[in-house]
Amino acid sequence: MRSMQRVGALAVVAAVFASLAACDSMTTRQRDTAIGAGVGGAAGAAIGGSAWSTLGGAAVGGVIGNQVGK
Repeated sequence: MRSMQRVGALAVVAAVFASLAACDSMTTRQRDTAIGAGVGGAAGAAIGGSAWSTLGGAAVGGVIGNQVGK
């Protein structure tokens, strides 16, 4: 069981580093859109607690982030 937790933790760390490396070549508008989608998805999940609210929050956050980065 501990080895599964270790593998899971390594997978999370690898995903974080990969996502940070992908942001290197983004424009400001693209980065703001991605940040908005992430924050909106997290807020939607916290408020609604379902997959639909997470998707809706990510969509709204992405649009807001896109417009802020204009």
